[in-house]
Amino acid sequence: MRTHRAACTPTLKPVGRHAQKRAAGGAWPGILGVGVLAVVVIVVVALLQPDPPDHTEGAAPTSPMQSREPAASSTMSPTPLPSPIPEPPPRVTIAFAGDVHFTGRTEALLADPVSAFGPIADTLSAADVAMVNLETAITERGEEAPKQFHFRAPPVALDALAAAGVDLASLANNHAVDYGPIGLADTLEAIEQGGFPVVGMGRDAASAYAPYRSDVRGVGISFFAVTQIPDHTFTAWTATDSSPGVASTADQARLIDGVRAATQAGDVTIVYVHWGLEGDACPTQEMAALVTDLVAAGADAIVGTHAHLLLGAGYHDEPGSKAYVAYGLGNFLWWRSRASSDDTGVLTLTVENGTVVDADFTPALIDDSGRPQPVLGPEAPLKLAAFEALRDCAGLLPAPVR
Repeated sequence: MRTHRAACTPTLKPVGRHAQKRAAGGAWPGILGVGVLAVVVIVVVALLQPDPPDHTEGAAPTSPMQSREPAASSTMSPTPLPSPIPEPPPRVTIAFAGDVHFTGRTEALLADPVSAFGPIADTLSAADVAMVNLETAITERGEEAPKQFHFRAPPVALDALAAAGVDLASLANNHAVDYGPIGLADTLEAIEQGGFPVVGMGRDAASAYAPYRSDVRGVGISFFAVTQIPDHTFTAWTATDSSPGVASTADQARLIDGVRAATQAGDVTIVYVHWGLEGDACPTQEMAALVTDLVAAGADAIVGTHAHLLLGAGYHDEPGSKAYVAYGLGNFLWWRSRASSDDTGVLTLTVENGTVVDADFTPALIDDSGRPQPVLGPEAPLKLAAFEALRDCAGLLPAPVR
């Protein structure tokens, strides 16, 4: 409601030409005065009229300065936020090396387990996970098995592996039970007491064939290990449901079932195999057949040792397969010279989205102390080229078939 002021009648004074006519004494000035007075009265009455009522129910009063019509509003679109950049999938590196034991000239290396592997430890340590084949019984007791060569080492050998950056060892090989049931019992106890991860041996088949599982930045990796060497260890000490021993291809169905289960669970699946013929640089038909079965079960990488020299490495040759196969990594920390070859090295695989996307081989040469020394300088490319040439007789490819 407006605030009304009290009405008053103003006193009119003739000014200008109206004053001149009144002074002349004519009749028109009187009539004009009456007219002006009427106009003033009409204006005053109009000012005293109240505002027209607002018939909108519940409407709020409007001030005289406001328009009764709502002002048109302008809608401004918010500035869209930039789309988040997706995180790249994690990459995991896994390093593999060949056969290791501490006998003969390498036994002395355990006097200082921290430095036992020398500078090659830098390459092993650089990977997220590093794995070797520990080709020895972990014992200082027991009787020699009926075979030509026997390898054993004290439990400090596990400390030497850990100090070199090795995270996991396979004991599925033909020398893990070289000292009979007493040596096997000591080996199992050393594994359990030492806390160093070992795969391919157990108190029964369930534990021997079980994978070691690692989780690296959310990527699950299952490691299996078996031996395919048909020797005394294979026939006498393959683990069963009721007896300890190593995992072997004597129960290949159990291995295949485990690989398939790990694959279906979404893990990257690795199989480390002890196989091949000593001194033969090309894989056998038996080795190739096992690879085919493992790839069909979902294995992403298959790595092997035993032949005492390097074998070919590359991608499986079946269309659609992305599995990486390294048939032989040779001796690594070795007890005598010129056991077929002193050429060795570390194979580092890079895994992304469950697939091996890169393979890097660091060549090395076993020195007189039994240590693998990295090959440097102009000789390194020559060693690398020689390793890549081994792929031909292995039937493997430098890249997966699309």
